[in-house]
Amino acid sequence: MYKILESISSPEDINKLETSELHTLSKDIRKFLVKKVSNTGGHLASNLGVVELTLALHRVFNSPKDKIIWDVGHQSYVHKMITGRIQNFDTLRKYKGLSGFPKESESEHDMFDTGHSSTSISAALGMACARDIKNEDYEVISVIGDGAITGGMACEALNNLGYLGKNMIIVFNDNEMSIDKNTGAFSSYMSKIMTNKDAIKLRENIDKVMNITYVGEKLSKRVNRLTGAILSSVSPEKSGFMEELGIRYIGPIDGHNIEELIAVFESAKEIKGPKFIHVKTVKGKGYKYAEKYPELYHGVGSFDYREGVQKGNNKSISSVVGETLTEMADNNENIVAITAAMPTGTGLNIYQDKHPERYFDVGIAEQHAVTFAAGLAKQNMKPYFAVYSTFLQRGYDQLIHDVCITKKSVTFLIDRAGLVGNDGETHHGTFDLSYLNPIPNIVVMAPKDTKEMISMIKFSEQINLPVAIRYPRGNEYYLRKEMFSSIENIDFDGSPIERCEVGTPQIISNGFIEETKKIVVIAIGNMLEPAMKAINSILSERSDLSFSIINARYLKPIDSKVYVDIIKESNGVVTMEDGSAIGGFGSNIERIIESNDLSVPVDVIGVPDRFIGHGNTENLMDEIGMSPEKLKERIINFSKK
Repeated sequence: MYKILESISSPEDINKLETSELHTLSKDIRKFLVKKVSNTGGHLASNLGVVELTLALHRVFNSPKDKIIWDVGHQSYVHKMITGRIQNFDTLRKYKGLSGFPKESESEHDMFDTGHSSTSISAALGMACARDIKNEDYEVISVIGDGAITGGMACEALNNLGYLGKNMIIVFNDNEMSIDKNTGAFSSYMSKIMTNKDAIKLRENIDKVMNITYVGEKLSKRVNRLTGAILSSVSPEKSGFMEELGIRYIGPIDGHNIEELIAVFESAKEIKGPKFIHVKTVKGKGYKYAEKYPELYHGVGSFDYREGVQKGNNKSISSVVGETLTEMADNNENIVAITAAMPTGTGLNIYQDKHPERYFDVGIAEQHAVTFAAGLAKQNMKPYFAVYSTFLQRGYDQLIHDVCITKKSVTFLIDRAGLVGNDGETHHGTFDLSYLNPIPNIVVMAPKDTKEMISMIKFSEQINLPVAIRYPRGNEYYLRKEMFSSIENIDFDGSPIERCEVGTPQIISNGFIEETKKIVVIAIGNMLEPAMKAINSILSERSDLSFSIINARYLKPIDSKVYVDIIKESNGVVTMEDGSAIGGFGSNIERIIESNDLSVPVDVIGVPDRFIGHGNTENLMDEIGMSPEKLKERIINFSKK
């Protein structure tokens, strides 16, 4: 099936091949990636675009001695393949299998754990500084995409690199996309960059001549200023920004021309100081469906590679969010939608199509997005910032300082809350309940299902405070009475959120029975369904236990009276949340019990105090004791206390 790929088990094997054989290997790799990722799911288009680039890097540089740091990491599959992990690719992103991102614990060739964007230049610069302090000798290479380099952290690192002047290489992978099409002035600038190779050669020749003598070495710095002026004059769009920072610009280079890539990387090793190598690639190259629709093939589930990804019948939760917000904006001209380079992932592409004048993609810049939203709110607009839970972490200071202190009416639509599955530690949204909980002036909601999520988003329009609504990844889902046949008196529809005071929970079933052990189960958001499944199973087997079930709806504020009135009639309380058990919803219930002198035991169930790996969400929930089966066991054990 493969002509060369089976013979590759380490970077050393790349060096044994003739250059012509690298072209054959590239075809093998693309064929392998399409077949494997179509089976396991994962990031496809980005990896198809870096095949030749990855081979050239490992041909020229000696990993792991030389440090190759992959930004974000969703473009590192080829790197994983040629560093001894081909045989394990059937386990990619599966429970206990290969990570979809670089992992230091997985291979000595994975220099730095990455999952969020714009970190590689900072990490590489730290390694370069450590090398020089310790008088060691190795190359440091950051591989960063054109989307990631728009992030503020990358710009900060470039500024620091130019100041320090450390010997390292930035490989700028320019495919004009991150996940969706890139936006912003910086992205536009980089996409227009042109080169004048004669001017580049002029500079290199001047350096060689001038550095022959001691005097020439001294003069070289002054002449370099002249060369820089020449470069800017013959090609003003080319290198002004990088050159002004003190970073040597080289490119753009054809990212699919292995010979040219190898030659440029070899030359870059001879040039001291920071270098910025601009490589142009095609996202999805070699697979016609991915080339035509790269955004669709950025991250995929399993599919038939012969037919390509087919549109499913199920509607995603994110698309429901986009539809809901679009409908609201139809009737309220002050509603504005904001995304940080994730329009499709958050569902805002739907809003963009209908209300482009009130839609803003700020690029990979969550800090800016939060304060930008605050500025809109200051002028009486109603901004909605749709953002993944783990990405909002990057805007935490702005959330506190620029939104909540002054009670700006910004609504945060927090996608991918809870465990998200195959992307693992860097993407699980398990900290938002805990990091939002201590912030004053913010209303935090979590819906039990998609119907309630829609109600919460619409209700937020009436709340003149900062609001956060967190919801899980996946397809829309709706809770119905018939799903829980052993639980009596279920009321999902009573006390709809828009008719209650802010902070009021919903009593799903008040089922206490005399002569039984009475337990209050309080679940927030996505945990209500597994909680009710566990209780349903218990009641089908046990008659000595009875339950009152509460849908918390709010992390904060909390209507303490509703909880106190039920808890004081109980023999124990169990709280459930798909976030950290430390400092989250359960801790709020513990404070209510303590402050009201209620002498009942409490069991706070949440994500344990450790980072959770990647894999199927059901497997992960079972591992941490939060699947319906494990919740059933825990409730029964708690009832014995």
